[in-house]
Amino acid sequence: MAGFEPATARLRIGCSTAEPHRHRYPEIITASYTTMVQPKTKNRTTSQLQPERYARLKAEITAPYRGFRKFIYVACGSSGLIGAFIFLFQSLAGRSLETTLPNLALQIGIVAAMVFLWRWEERRRK
Repeated sequence: MAGFEPATARLRIGCSTAEPHRHRYPEIITASYTTMVQPKTKNRTTSQLQPERYARLKAEITAPYRGFRKFIYVACGSSGLIGAFIFLFQSLAGRSLETTLPNLALQIGIVAAMVFLWRWEERRRK
């Protein structure tokens, strides 16, 4: 095990404690701690925020992720609308009506659910 040096060997060379420089340079330690932790004299209040930003933050607190939910409603609704369009034309063409009609009903149901959720979200906002 030539060349192996345990982690504590460096501490034993200059000092016998785990904090080698604390007793040698106490003024540096206390000076660095006081400069690192400075209490703020003024707290940020609502008067320092712009009114638009405060209103937007307050709206986000009352209804978190509203924009994300609306995006999901639009994405799922448009997907259902495209699927309904495809299955409608497949059923008009007469292709395997046993599978096409239930899929068409499912796509219409998805679109209806997304419209309902969108309107519910709008009613809750007001």
